[in-house]
Order: sequence, then C-alpha cells, then structure tokens
Amino acid sequence: MPVVPSRSESRRGLLAALAAYTLWGILPLYFVLLAGINPFEIVAWRIVLTLVFCAILITAMRQWDEVARVLRDRRLLGRLALAGVVIYINWQTYVVASTSGHVLDASLGYFINPVVTILLAVLLLGERLGLVQWLALGATVVAFGIIAFGYGTFPWVALVLALSFGYYGFVKKDVGGRVSALPGLFVETLVLTPVALGILGVLGATRGLDAFTAEPAELALLACAGIATAIPLLLFAASARRISLTALGFTQYLAPSIMFALGWLVLGEHIPVARWIGFAVVWAALLVLSVETLRGARRSRHSGPDGDAASEPGPGG
Repeated sequence: MPVVPSRSESRRGLLAALAAYTLWGILPLYFVLLAGINPFEIVAWRIVLTLVFCAILITAMRQWDEVARVLRDRRLLGRLALAGVVIYINWQTYVVASTSGHVLDASLGYFINPVVTILLAVLLLGERLGLVQWLALGATVVAFGIIAFGYGTFPWVALVLALSFGYYGFVKKDVGGRVSALPGLFVETLVLTPVALGILGVLGATRGLDAFTAEPAELALLACAGIATAIPLLLFAASARRISLTALGFTQYLAPSIMFALGWLVLGEHIPVARWIGFAVVWAALLVLSVETLRGARRSRHSGPDGDAASEPGPGG
C-alpha cells in the first residue's frame, strides 16, 4: 500500500511546485535580458554551465555512483541521450522565441502540452480516448486553425515546443523510476556537451562569441544559466515526491499563464482578435479536461489510494 505523505509534506511539495512553475514562468524575462547574445550561443553556454552546476551538486550530494551506473546501462543511457536531443530542440526553440518577441507563442505551446501528452499516449502507447479527451484534441486543432488563419502564419513555435516537451516528458516518465532527477539531468547535458562545444567553436570561428564582448551585467546573467536551469528542475523533483499527480498537473498551468501575462502586459506583444479567439478555445478545452481529471482522481480515490507522482519537467526544461 503506497505511503500517503503527511499534510506538512504535502504543503512543502505544493510550495516547491509553485516555486518551480513560477520560475519557469518568468524565465522568458531572463532570456530577453540576454537578447544581445546569439540564441544558439545562449543555449550552448546553458548546456555547458548546467553540466558544471550539476557536477558540483552531485559531488556535494555524493551521487557519482548513480551517474556511473547510468553510464554503464546502455539502454538507460540511450533513453537519456534521446531525452537530451529532444530537450535541446525545446531549449533552442524556447530561447529563440523569448529573444525574438514570441513569448505568447511559447506560452501557447505549454498551454496545449496536456493535450499533446494525450495525443502521444494514443500514438505511442495505443491508449483509447474518452469523449472529453477527443473534444480537447479537436478544440486544440480548431484553435491552431483559427490562429493560423487570422494571424497569417502557422504557430510553429507553439507546436514545436508542445511536441518536444511532451515527448521529453514521455521519455522521462519511462526512465523516472531508474534514475533520479539530478544524475539524469547531468547525463542529458553530458551527452549534449559535444554539440554545445561544437556550436561555440563554429560561432567563435565565424562571427566571434558574444559572451566575450558582452556587458558585465549581461555576462553575469549568462553565467547563471546553469543555476537558472537546474534550480526549477530540483524544486519540481522535490514536489513530485510529495504531492499527487493531479495536484501537480494543475500547477503546470501557472507557468504558461505567467508567460502569457509577460508577453502581453510587460513585453507588449500584439494579440490580434484571432489569437484571442484561439487562446480562448484552448483555455476552454483545458477547463473541460481539468474537470474530467478531477472527476477521474475522485473515482481513483474511491477505488483505492492514488500514489502516483509525475516526473515531467516544466517549460524551458
């Protein structure tokens, strides 16, 4: 029988989840402040600095044995390498969106992530959908059509972010019981480090690295990229062990909501009528999906304890 966390543990878990998703929500502002640096260089430094920061934490927490175990397990290493490739696509798209005035597109991508997760379950796991899930999928397709027609361009940023993040979560759930968050993130960034060094080498040889000519404040911000990546992930991991999957699922809407508010109210991104209508359709689908999730959780509690915990990270990885 699963162990039910105490009320104080659940409260700490909820606070950790809220902190993680709040940090992920304001992350676009961090990258906007780095807009003077090439977005590919930003992600390359982010990978390298995250690796360094994770190595420091792993040393402090004495988890090198687990890292060595993962590196010896070819199947597990392969799955984490795949996760690394997918999260690179997500990170790069996210940074380009944040530094080029497309924060609203990024927020749309993370709003529709629960729907994408359902779609992946159908395509990859052969799961069958109920009426509510089909309605949510249909509404999302309609919303994309409305936005594309009214705005004149297909929302590729949102689609790439949603699909890459959704598949990353799928892979992480597959390995979640065999590797903890910190060693897993270290191995993912270790796999990506040759790519990051290659990008830095090419940029350095062709146009010069912006980090070497950046203002001191900008360089200090860039130096914190590893911390900005790892801290929300560790907070999320702490919350996932303490609160239910249902509670954690609802907190995930906090990040794209903050991103939407930042894009609209702080960064002044234009929202045409078609985009308002498209977002409204997505929000309606999420509301219906959330109500169904709550009903499902209540049915599960009546039939037996729910001890599930999510292992999926948040926006921007």
